[in-house]
Amino acid sequence: MQLFYDFIPIIIFFAVYKFFGIYAATASAIIVSFLQVFLYRLKHHKFEKMQLITLFLILLLGGATLILHNPIFIKWKPSAIYWAFAIAFLGSHFIGHKPLIRYIMESKITLPDKIWNRLNIGWMVFFTFIGFLNIYVVYHYSTNTWVDFKLFGILGLMILFVIIQAIYLSRHMEIVKKED
Repeated sequence: MQLFYDFIPIIIFFAVYKFFGIYAATASAIIVSFLQVFLYRLKHHKFEKMQLITLFLILLLGGATLILHNPIFIKWKPSAIYWAFAIAFLGSHFIGHKPLIRYIMESKITLPDKIWNRLNIGWMVFFTFIGFLNIYVVYHYSTNTWVDFKLFGILGLMILFVIIQAIYLSRHMEIVKKED
C-alpha cells in the first residue's frame, strides 16, 4: 500500500502530462507532493524524512523547470531522489546500529544480520541503478517516452526487484506474529 501511496504524485504527473504537457504536470506534482506531506502530517502527527526530501527536490527541481521553462530539471528529479535513497541506505551501514532496511522491515520479519546487510546493499545498488537508468532515458529518448518510463518502467522494475527480493528472503526469514 505504501508503494502505491508513494506513486500517487507520479500517476498524477503522468495523467496531467498526457492532457496538458510537462509544465502543468510539473505544477500538479508539486501541489500533490505538498498535499501528501501535509496529509501525512495531519494523520500521523509527524513528518517522514524521505517525504520531506522528495518534497524539497520537487520544489527545487520542479520550481526550476517552471521558472526557467526548461523540463530538464524535472527529468533529473527522479534520479536525485533515487540517489538520495541510495545514500541513505549506504550511510546506514556507517551511521546507527543497523541498516536502514532493517528499521523499515524488522517489525514484519526476522533475518540474520548478514542478510539484513545484503538486503540493504541490494536496495542501495537498485536505487543507484535506476537513477542512472533514468538519466539514460532522459538524454536518449523523447519527453513522452521518459514520462511513460517514469511511470511504467520504474514501477515495473520496482515490482520485479521486490519479487526477486521476496524469493531471496523466503529462504531466510521468519515472520513475526503480532498478538491482537
